[in-house]
Amino acid sequence: MLPKQKTILILANFSAGLYDFRGELIKRLNNEYHVICAVPDETKAKELRELGCELVITPINRRGMNPLEDLKLVREYRRTLKKTKPDLVLTFTIKPNVYGGYACRKLRIPYLSVVTGLGSTFRGKKLVKWLIIKLQRCGLKKSACLFFENAEDMKIFDKYRIKGKKSRLVSGAGVNLSNFRMEPYPQTEEFVFLYVGRIMKEKGIEEFLKAAEVLHNEKTHFKVLGFCEEDYQSALDKLEVRGVIEQLGFSPNVKEYYKQASAIILPSYHEGMSNVLLEASATGRPIIASDIPGCREAFDEGQTGFGFEKGDSDGLIKAIRKFIAIPLSERALMGRKAREKMGKEFDREKVVLAFLEEVKTNL
Repeated sequence: MLPKQKTILILANFSAGLYDFRGELIKRLNNEYHVICAVPDETKAKELRELGCELVITPINRRGMNPLEDLKLVREYRRTLKKTKPDLVLTFTIKPNVYGGYACRKLRIPYLSVVTGLGSTFRGKKLVKWLIIKLQRCGLKKSACLFFENAEDMKIFDKYRIKGKKSRLVSGAGVNLSNFRMEPYPQTEEFVFLYVGRIMKEKGIEEFLKAAEVLHNEKTHFKVLGFCEEDYQSALDKLEVRGVIEQLGFSPNVKEYYKQASAIILPSYHEGMSNVLLEASATGRPIIASDIPGCREAFDEGQTGFGFEKGDSDGLIKAIRKFIAIPLSERALMGRKAREKMGKEFDREKVVLAFLEEVKTNL
């Protein structure tokens, strides 16, 4: 009689992010285990099922801090755990880490947790910060392995004594080098600066728009790819009418836009590890990004991109001007070096292997 196939449950806060950045891991896990994904939406439900996993819809307010909603989430996770009876659980992002981890701990189910970024977690008011630290400690204390995507986040958790049984640093989600191939650099003296991501203050959209106001002209174009998560639509529309920016809306096919860009700009205030920068670099595009954990690891200053202080629109403008002053041949060389860096440091296959190792250790 064949042994019963073990079950792995994955808790995440967005089906598209889970598929786009963890799809290779899920596919590999499905070769050996029964994989169930608990997500709050069906954006990439079809694609996840095609990887071979089962789906459970678990509503999550991704950004809010409503105690009643969060209590419902804990209860929902407990119900899901009791129904699916997993042998191991993987949790991604803050709420699944905290509330999923707590539910696993209470039911004595082993779990692995992934810190994909701190967001504004430790930047709030003193009482809120204290509460969040307590919740993180409670949810993660029995995690068999706590994965971090940059060393600074690991140091912050250590500072506040938020620990699992073990910690491990990985290169973010890595980048699929076969999917994001090296593309020829645009052979033109015109410039296309591309912002990719959710349109919100903490992603640096205001700094990007200020730079566009100052620097746009008939040869220097600023484009925005992403959806408004905060109320910027009216401002974007006005700037587009004036010819300051071009809105590209939301597209799942970001590769085509990377190909057209001279450089990708990310003025974010905080990141775990920026997938946009990894993808753009793998495509062979230089990057201009905030000098923060989760961004600075993705580029080499002056070699594959330029950094500037977060929240500093003048610093961003200076970095863009520095890039514009570089000859076309050197910009193309920066792109080639960016691709080489991704191959050496951010190959997704290495990240997947690190997860598989911890999964096998804890089953």
